[in-house]
Amino acid sequence: MAGLCLAIAPAMAQAEGGETAAMGETGESAPAVQAGSIAPLATQTHGPAGPAEPAGATGPAVSVIVTSISAQSTSGASEAQEIAASTDPAASGGASDLAQQLANPVASLIQVPFQTNFDFGIGPDDGMRMTTNIQPVIPVSVNDDWNVISRTIVPVIYQEDITAPDSSQFGLGDTVQSFFFSPKELGDSGIIWGAGPVVLVPTGTSAALSGKKWGVGPTGVVLKQAGPWSIGMLVNQIWSIAGDDNRPDASLGFAQPFVSYVTKDMVTYSSSLDVTYDWINDSASIPLNVGISKLIPGKVPISVGGGARYYIETPAGGPDWGLRVSVSLLFPQ
Repeated sequence: MAGLCLAIAPAMAQAEGGETAAMGETGESAPAVQAGSIAPLATQTHGPAGPAEPAGATGPAVSVIVTSISAQSTSGASEAQEIAASTDPAASGGASDLAQQLANPVASLIQVPFQTNFDFGIGPDDGMRMTTNIQPVIPVSVNDDWNVISRTIVPVIYQEDITAPDSSQFGLGDTVQSFFFSPKELGDSGIIWGAGPVVLVPTGTSAALSGKKWGVGPTGVVLKQAGPWSIGMLVNQIWSIAGDDNRPDASLGFAQPFVSYVTKDMVTYSSSLDVTYDWINDSASIPLNVGISKLIPGKVPISVGGGARYYIETPAGGPDWGLRVSVSLLFPQ
């Protein structure tokens, strides 16, 4: 079950703070893209006199939700690992097996990742956003045949020069909660999978860091492991169903194909493509991620890693590139 848990672990993050700093001439705080979601499809931009982009179709509210969903981008491999661990009989076979489980989102492994993402080149003033995602992944045995892996992504966000020049905000972003139901037994195909619901909760502490919308939808992950290789895909779709009537509705799809390779020294090389699509505004955000991590054995094993990403496509005002560092505490069952 650790495998699925690991794959589910990475997910979404947002930030709040300094509402007054984010206010424009109208005195109303303008929403910003959420850092920890799917990846900001659009980021609020502004002109010399203050915010220029309305909180409408492709406005900040939707952008913030997109960011929260993007935060999952680094979760696919992790969730897949967690699921795999939950279905892999060798999951308890030592450090090398644990390193492999980290590539399985549905493995039977409790994981508490702390992932910090830095995005640069946002908006006309080259704004910066730092999002720290706290994303516990907890596998639970439902019965002799099924596990359910809970993955929560709570983003803590700091951003500057995004809503207005010389402005900054700090706080919580919107939370994304996913549940993956995964069979304990690995079938003849060797395919590891998990599926279930995903819920978007408007926990943002600032209008600039929250879409102010509740959302629900389906999510799923599929993974195949062969020796040191893991390859798979994480997908979900979130529709807004309630919340602030002054904020635009959202319909966001997310797909993340990923691949990873684990060496005998427990070093993992990984790459993923995070595709977030805004169905309402016909807009996409597509960053390419590459990363490396190292498993450090111990009473409480720790995985430390880092990486970079380049945005192949992004809406106007979106980031150009970014960096990521992470530390994960692992509790094998």
